[in-house]
Amino acid sequence: MKNSVMPLIDDTYIASFLKTLLETPSPTGYTDAVTRVCCAELERLGVSYEITRRGAIRARLQGGRRQPARALIAHVDTLGAQVKFLKENGRMELVPIGHWSSRFAEGARCTVFTAGHGAFRGTILPLKASGHTFNEEVDTQPVAWSQVELRPDIVAENAADLAVTGFNVGDFVAIDPQPEFLDNGFVVSRHLDDKAGVAAMFGAIKALVEGEVQLAVDTYFLISVTEEVGHGASSVLTHDIASMVTIDNGTTAPGQNSREFGVTIAMADQTGPFDYHLTQKLLRLCREEEIEHQRDIFRYYRSDSAAAIESGADVRTALVTFGIDASHGYERIHMHALHSVARLIHAYAASRVEIRRDAEPLTDSLKGFTGLPMDPANEESWDGRDDAPERPSEGGQN
Repeated sequence: MKNSVMPLIDDTYIASFLKTLLETPSPTGYTDAVTRVCCAELERLGVSYEITRRGAIRARLQGGRRQPARALIAHVDTLGAQVKFLKENGRMELVPIGHWSSRFAEGARCTVFTAGHGAFRGTILPLKASGHTFNEEVDTQPVAWSQVELRPDIVAENAADLAVTGFNVGDFVAIDPQPEFLDNGFVVSRHLDDKAGVAAMFGAIKALVEGEVQLAVDTYFLISVTEEVGHGASSVLTHDIASMVTIDNGTTAPGQNSREFGVTIAMADQTGPFDYHLTQKLLRLCREEEIEHQRDIFRYYRSDSAAAIESGADVRTALVTFGIDASHGYERIHMHALHSVARLIHAYAASRVEIRRDAEPLTDSLKGFTGLPMDPANEESWDGRDDAPERPSEGGQN
C-alpha cells in the first residue's frame, strides 16, 4: 500500500546543492574543500557528523534503537589527473586519477593545483593538436594518456620554466565540469558521478529533517572521498551498521537496462550479486511508494559496496543508481532520476527494520536467519518497536 504522506523532496534544493558541489574541485586525493562544503551543509540542516582523518564523513540521524543500524553512502571524489612529468616543450605529461579514457580528456579545460605556488589554468591536448601542422595525423594518433599533454596558460618554453613557476610531479589536475542545467530537466556536466548522488542524498536528508520523521534505528549518511580509486567505504563504517545502500550512477548505454528517469536498482556488478534481501526490500519500496524504477546488471563497474565488503565488513549491501549517459565522459542525467532516488532514500530510511537477527553480528543459532522464497517459513520480520531493548536514556551514542 502506498504511504498516505508523500515526502517533500525539494528538487530546487537538489539542483542548487549539486551546482555547489560541481563548482568545488575534488579529484580523489584533493578533496578537503568539498568535505568542508558537505559538513557546512550538514551543520545548516542540524545533522551531527564525524570526519575521518582523510575527510570521509559519517553523519547520523538518531533512531529509536542503535542496532541494527543502516547506512546510505555516496562519494564526492571525482576523476582527475596528476602531473607525471615536466616536458622539455613547456608542457606536462599526465596520469589519470580513476579509470577514464584520455579520449574524454582531449580538449578539457582544467586547473593545476601546485604545492604552495597557487593554481594555474590550462588545457589538455593531443600531442598532435593542429591539423594545419599534422594534417590527417591528428585523426590517426592513438588514444592513450601517453598521447596527451597539459598546456598551461603561462609563458613556458621548457621544463625549467615550469619548475620555476612552481609546477612539480604529483600536482593535482581538476577537470572543469562545465555544468548546464536545462529547463527540460536534463543536467549535462562532468563529475555527475557521483556528485549527483550526493545531492540526491542531501535532498532526502533535508526532507527527513524538515518532516521530523521518526526513524526505527540509527541511520548513517556516509560520504566517501576515495571511491574512484577503489577504497571508498573501507574506512567509514561502524560495527553497528548491518546494511548499507550505495548511491551511484547507472550506465545508460546499449545493452543496459538503466534509464535517465526513475531509479535503477542494480542486481549485480563485476564483483558479484548484491544482497538478496536488501535489494528485494528496495524493489518493494519502489512498488509501494510508486517510484518509477528498473533493474540492471553492470559488467564493468564497482562501487562503495565492493570496498566495504573487501575491507572485511559483514554488512548487507545494495546499489541504487540514477541513470547517466556517457559515464566517466561528458555525462548527462535528468532531475527526474535524482528526485526518484531521493524519494527511495527517504522511504528506506523511514522504513521498519525487517531482519531482527541483524542486530547481532554473530549468533550461535539459526533462529531468525533469513530464508529464500522457496522456504518462506524461515522469514521473520521486526517492525523496529517491540523486539529489542530500548535505547539508553543518555541517547546511546556510538
